Amino acid sequence: MKEEIRGNICVFCASSANIDSRYLDAARELGGLLAREGWRCVNGGGAVGLMGALTDGALDAGGEVTGVIPKFMVDNGWCYDRLDDVIITADMHQRKQMMSEMADAVIALPGGVGTLEELLETLTWRQLGLVKVPVIILNTMGYYDPLLAMLGHAIDEGFMKESHARLWRVAATPAEAVAMLADGESVEFESKY
Repeated sequence: MKEEIRGNICVFCASSANIDSRYLDAARELGGLLAREGWRCVNGGGAVGLMGALTDGALDAGGEVTGVIPKFMVDNGWCYDRLDDVIITADMHQRKQMMSEMADAVIALPGGVGTLEELLETLTWRQLGLVKVPVIILNTMGYYDPLLAMLGHAIDEGFMKESHARLWRVAATPAEAVAMLADGESVEFESKY
């Protein structure tokens, strides 16, 4: 009998394939760890890049993955055919909203503007109290160091409150990110308003 799923972990990540293989390895490792720890992975449903590697890692370890993907991406053949559980949305906005509503926690892997936009919007929603789940930035090979420095600069310059540094947690490895899920910590902070 299959174990009960502990919850849904929304993972934002790149669909880029022309990247250092260590990013792909970390995504695959994260997928496997999530599966072995009983978490369902919710991602963008893509077949390539970190998204595909994450899905492969989870499915190969016997886990469950839900892909949430806009119709135009399905029409372009970008949906991963290994996925049994696919939710097709009307557009990118509905996709993000649905993934957010499904999430018991969010992990952001490295990615380009799409991943950065998803992460930053989620942090904005968390700052405003619209999202209350933990947000973990998986800083593989220091990828997010420049963004974390920019966020620190925004705090130093008064554009964000010092308490907003608690909107996210940073993990260096997939194992550390999954351990953060297990500790269940979701830090409270002062709302912007």
